[in-house]
Amino acid sequence: MAKVVLVTDSTAYMPKELIDRYKIRVAPQVLIWGNETFLDGVDILPDEFYRRLKTAKLMPSTGQVTPKTMLDIFGPILDAGDEVLGIFISSKLSGTLASADLASEELGKEKIEVIDSTTTSMAMGFQILAAARAVEKGANLREAAEVARQTISHTGVAFTVDTLEFLQRGGRIGAAARYLGSALNLKPILEIRGGQVEPIERVRAKGKALDRMLDIIEERIAGRTPVRLSAIHVLAEEEANIILEKAVARFHPVESYMAIVSPVVGTHAGPGTVGLAFCAGV
Repeated sequence: MAKVVLVTDSTAYMPKELIDRYKIRVAPQVLIWGNETFLDGVDILPDEFYRRLKTAKLMPSTGQVTPKTMLDIFGPILDAGDEVLGIFISSKLSGTLASADLASEELGKEKIEVIDSTTTSMAMGFQILAAARAVEKGANLREAAEVARQTISHTGVAFTVDTLEFLQRGGRIGAAARYLGSALNLKPILEIRGGQVEPIERVRAKGKALDRMLDIIEERIAGRTPVRLSAIHVLAEEEANIILEKAVARFHPVESYMAIVSPVVGTHAGPGTVGLAFCAGV
């Protein structure tokens, strides 16, 4: 019987123990730094990347997973007689999904399902986990894909950044552009909604922004259970630990994680970013 193999991209940056347990394949995004090109999470890891980013005069840029990379991942899975369920970063944030679609068309769609998560980071990670756990219980390709699609509306991520400069430079700022030029002590709270970065509100001082983020997550969870949580951060582990501790005490999740933001996402979010991803009701 064919196995269903989960494939995602490196912006999920799920904890390694989950990647290993469910044997999830990860397609690396591309990081371009001057004349150097790195595969996200392969040639450069977060610690090295963020150390370098702190003092860099030349800022990095990013590139999507290529169709060839998708072919190189999908092909051997199909050759082994198995099937592919691919769940990828929002198509409004990256062309990665288009690369997966091209690979799927070339290899034959009957054994490949490709899904737009409409998000990234651990908000996408919880969709992948839901599908992986369905497969573990015996779901076939179509059933696992349906579980992933149903989970999309149950997931989300809110975050605050120290500056909108990085989102603006990378062209991912969306409607949050109206916050540009705000006083430095006004911290924007953002979320990924409808597949793109959208503003929620501005709060004076970062500590207050983090506390307000918990209120916003409570509104998004809307009393649904069970709750699953993951704090995410870019060079802000202490603040991420604090918000995760507060969130666990408040929402009593069935599972919780700490996840550093991948270098490619960190390029657009910038140092000091702290967020909280959730899955509620599934």
